[in-house]
Amino acid sequence: MTDAAARPRNWGLLFIAVCLLAANMRMTITGVGPLLEQIAADRGVAPAALGGLASVPLIAWALVSPLAHGLSVRFGLARTVTWSLVALAAGTVWRSLPGSDVNLWLGTALIGAALAIGNVLLPVVIRRDFSARVPTVMGIYTALLGGIGALAAGLVVPISHAELGGGELGWRVALLTSGALIPVALVAWLAATRGEPAPAPHEAIPRAALPAVGGSREGNRAGRAGGRIWRDPVAWTVALYQGSQAMLFYMLATWLAPIQVSQGSTAVAAGLDVMLYQLVSILGSLSLPLVFRGRSRRWIPAVLPIIIAGTFATVVLHPGADLAWVLLGGFGSGASLSLSMLFMAIRAPSSEVASALSGMAQSIGYLIAATGPALFGWLAATSGGWIVPLWLVLAVGAVQLVAGILLGRERMVFGGRA
Repeated sequence: MTDAAARPRNWGLLFIAVCLLAANMRMTITGVGPLLEQIAADRGVAPAALGGLASVPLIAWALVSPLAHGLSVRFGLARTVTWSLVALAAGTVWRSLPGSDVNLWLGTALIGAALAIGNVLLPVVIRRDFSARVPTVMGIYTALLGGIGALAAGLVVPISHAELGGGELGWRVALLTSGALIPVALVAWLAATRGEPAPAPHEAIPRAALPAVGGSREGNRAGRAGGRIWRDPVAWTVALYQGSQAMLFYMLATWLAPIQVSQGSTAVAAGLDVMLYQLVSILGSLSLPLVFRGRSRRWIPAVLPIIIAGTFATVVLHPGADLAWVLLGGFGSGASLSLSMLFMAIRAPSSEVASALSGMAQSIGYLIAATGPALFGWLAATSGGWIVPLWLVLAVGAVQLVAGILLGRERMVFGGRA
C-alpha cells in the first residue's frame, strides 16, 4: 500500500479530525496534577504517595511507542489510531471508577499506552496526508497539544468543586470530563478515514518505500524499517533532539516556580509565570511554519536550545529577571517541540519509515525526558542551590544544539538528502 493509496478523500474533514485528536493528546493527563491533593485526601494518603501518578504516562510512552509502528503495519494506520482512541476512552472511564486504587493506577497506565500510539502515529498521518503543508499542520497540531492541555489543567479544579444535587462533583467526575472530546474525535476520525483499506500483510512496507542500500533493495523488504531504524544515525539524532527538548521543557515547567519563589517571588506570581510560559509556547508552535523556511531551516534547530537554556540561565543568575525572558523561553519551547515532531515526518522518505522513526524517537525521547525533573531536583537538593542544576540545563541544551546542527544538514533516514 503506497502513501497515495492510503489517503482519505475529504481533506477538510481529515484536518478537523487531526485537530480533535491533537486536543485529546494531553487533556486526560494534564488535569491530574491540579487534583492530586483532592485525590490524596479522598484515598487517605499523602500527596507525595501519588507523585508517581504523573510519571506513569511518560513511562508508558517510552515502553509502548516502539510498538506503534508494528501495529500500524499489521492493522493499518487508520484502524490502529481508531483503537487507540477506544483504549483512551476506556482508560479515562476506568481511572474514575470508585473502588480500589488499582482503578486509578491501571486506568492511568492504559491512558498512557493509548496516548503513546497517538503520539507516534499522528505525525505520520500529517506527513502522509498533508505532504504539501507539513510544517503548518504540525504547528497547529503541537499548538493544540499545549493549548488544550493547559485549558484542561485550569478547568478540572473548578469542575470538581461544582455542586450538583447538594454536593460537589469531585475529582472523579472532573477527570472523567477530561475525556469529553474523545467520542467527538472518534466519530470525526472514522468519518474522515472511512473506506481506507487495511494493508495486506505482504504489502505493508513495499520495497520501493525505502531507498536502496549498496545498490540493492534486498534489505528493504516489508517490515524491515522497524528494526533498521535503531541502527540509523539520523534516527538517533532525531531521538536526541526530541529527548533533549522534552527534558528542557519538563525541567523548566517543573522548577521555574520553585526557583522564583526561592528568590522572593510570591507563589501566585510564580505560578502565573509558569502559566504564561506554557501559553506562549503555543505561539512558538504556530510560528514555526513562518520561520522554518529557506536558509533558516539550517540554523533554526540549533538556535532554539540556545534561547531556552539562555532563559533558564537568566532566571537563575538574575533574580527577578524580566517577564520577557520567561516569555521568550516559552516561545522557544513551543517552537522546539513543534520542530522535533516535524523532524519525525520530514526526515523519513515515506510514511512507513516515518512511523518507525516516530516510534523510536519518542521512545528514546521520553525515556530521556522522564529523568530531567527528578535529576534537576536531586542536584538542587544535594548542592543547596540552583547553580549546579543550571549546569545540567546547559549540558542538555548543548546536546540539543549539536543535534540541531546535524539535522540542519537535511540528511534523511536510510541515506540521501531532504
